[in-house]
Amino acid sequence: MTTPTPHASSSQRSAQVASFKVMDVLQRANELQTAGYDVLHCEVGQPETGAPRTVQQAAVTALQHPHDNLGYTNAFGLSALRTKVAEHYFHKYQVNVSMERVVITTGSSGGFLLAFTACFDVGDVVAIASSGYPCYRNILQALGCTLVHVPLNEDFQLTATELLAALEKTPKIKGLILSSPSNPTGAMLSPTQLQELCQVCDQHHIQFLSDEIYHGISYGSQKEATAIQFSDKAVVLNSFSKYYSMSGWRLGWMVLPEHLIDAVNKLQQNMFINAPTLSQTAALQCWNPETIQELESHVHKYHTSREIILQALTQLPGKLHWAPADGGFYVYVDLLDHLALPQLGSTTFCSLFLEEHHVAFTPGIDFEDPSTDMGHRRFRISYAGGVDTVRQAMERLQQFWLSWLDRVERAKEQETTNTA
Repeated sequence: MTTPTPHASSSQRSAQVASFKVMDVLQRANELQTAGYDVLHCEVGQPETGAPRTVQQAAVTALQHPHDNLGYTNAFGLSALRTKVAEHYFHKYQVNVSMERVVITTGSSGGFLLAFTACFDVGDVVAIASSGYPCYRNILQALGCTLVHVPLNEDFQLTATELLAALEKTPKIKGLILSSPSNPTGAMLSPTQLQELCQVCDQHHIQFLSDEIYHGISYGSQKEATAIQFSDKAVVLNSFSKYYSMSGWRLGWMVLPEHLIDAVNKLQQNMFINAPTLSQTAALQCWNPETIQELESHVHKYHTSREIILQALTQLPGKLHWAPADGGFYVYVDLLDHLALPQLGSTTFCSLFLEEHHVAFTPGIDFEDPSTDMGHRRFRISYAGGVDTVRQAMERLQQFWLSWLDRVERAKEQETTNTA
């Protein structure tokens, strides 16, 4: 008798990885849209504008001559594009970066995988913000790393002070990844705060990975700074998806310290070969004056959308709280205890709002430390989708808000009755 072949199964590693909740929300929103409903997308951080005109035209031109320039590139990418990135750091931040330190990646997501794999081994302890981009947590867990969620300060920031407090409890932190401006909070470190954070990381031999994907999209007088201004050991990650409006082109970059160049080169060769050549070729146009003028007009629209949201939230009955929204294109809202119950938290709030009023927000469980209850109180509003979308979404939120307050009050009354 032959032994039956066991059924195939997925790896334990993949089974431990949570879904990216915003994509689940997007899927349901798309289903409603397909069914004929007028859905407003305020869930994903995807610019409504698409790639700049100059970039699109460069891609068309490249496709007309595919045998000349659409084959494999070097693992680190087109030398011309790497040079453009290096020049960008000089012009914007007045810091010299050699082209050899620049690697073009398959989006920032490809950069995260390369950086995490190059920097950390199974069991290494890596610090992340208690409110942060969920894919940091999910990818690091898939790679077998141990996570430390660092609580943010009252301004939704992770500064040197918060990192030092985490080190007192967990001295063996090997890495830190942080975005500024942040997703989901929009909070932004000042140059001085970033410098202090870099100094703590260098003093304690912590590999700092600075996610600067939202650079270029900031508000007010606070100046953007890059970690490589303050540390020659930091890894900087960026992308063409946000400021440059090329989200579907799957293109990003990293600036590496010298000690990681060989490791990342080998990993890139094996994992990705090279970033998409067509996207690289088109992205050469990202820094010409016509392109920058178009991109800056996008930032102006984000600023307008931000003001619409903040004004609308201020006018809602009940005391709401939200993060500063200094940069990026998100407002992160806290319902607080009197506006959320365990059975009526932000997940239910977002689900009902989508089903009843066809507006997609992302619940906080995607971004929060799962060991706390903050995820059920908070939700994220993306205003990347355009001024008209945001204006209509806020009008629908005003309509939904009173029904939400009524649901919460009835739930509280029921609790009181059940415990009487």
